[in-house]
Amino acid sequence: MSPQKKATVVSSSVAIILVVVKLVIGIASGSVAVMASAIDSLLDSVISIFNFFAIKKAEEDATHQFQYGKGKIQAIAAVIEGTVITLSGLFIIYLAIKKGIEGSTTTLLMPSLIAMIFSIVVTYGLVVYLLKIAKQTDNIVIKSDALHYQTDLWSNGVILISLGLVWFTGWDIIDVIFGIAIGIYIIYSAYEIIEDGIKILLDHALEGEQVAKIGEIISEHSEVASYHWLKTRTDGTTNFIEFHMVLRPNMLLLEAHRIADQVEDKIMAIDSRKRWVITPHFDPYDDEDINEAMFHGERLASV
Repeated sequence: MSPQKKATVVSSSVAIILVVVKLVIGIASGSVAVMASAIDSLLDSVISIFNFFAIKKAEEDATHQFQYGKGKIQAIAAVIEGTVITLSGLFIIYLAIKKGIEGSTTTLLMPSLIAMIFSIVVTYGLVVYLLKIAKQTDNIVIKSDALHYQTDLWSNGVILISLGLVWFTGWDIIDVIFGIAIGIYIIYSAYEIIEDGIKILLDHALEGEQVAKIGEIISEHSEVASYHWLKTRTDGTTNFIEFHMVLRPNMLLLEAHRIADQVEDKIMAIDSRKRWVITPHFDPYDDEDINEAMFHGERLASV
């Protein structure tokens, strides 16, 4: 089992344990903050299970029908995860407002406090583990999971403070206010997850620093006169690179491929965690202007 899939199994298992603990205490105590956290953990467990199957599909080899693989399913999973997180945030806000209108009170404060302390300790351990796997694999799904549980860690801390304040003051409105604040924070945290997923689905270029490094590697080769039409994208697991490089007009094809292999090896060394699909095009002269004119001409003709 890959580290990514193992991470989703661990996170879903932890989420299920937290759901049981928080749900029992939340229902018994009537705390909207604890119930909100229980709902969030329930969604965490569902998302982590979904992420397991998304990663499993993404790791499958390319087929005749899916010749570039299924890596983008991870981006789809990230967008879905971010959307679900947003909806959970809205539902938490609804529960808080409902409690404020109905004026219900919070009971069993001590068991609620113990449950949240337990949740914070367990979630912290999970976050440390997920961040380690995310750093090792640079996987967008694990990054999303780690970010999500980091927001859980903060929200659990806020809930703990909320319950403590209710304990000392007896003001249940504090639970309502903190519940709304947690909901807003959860929605805000989902934005980055959705944004990253959408960028991949829209074939967003690699980070500027990486693109600059790729250009530097190509241009620094002593037998490459120049390069143009460098295009990059990623599916979250595999980086796809295309470029035209200008070589001597009388160069043998064997020599051109030798140069391309040397350039490709250096590019792939930029990030060994990723798979790379690099497609060089050999030009006997710089035809960038001609290609640009043809490209824009085709676009105008299609309009």
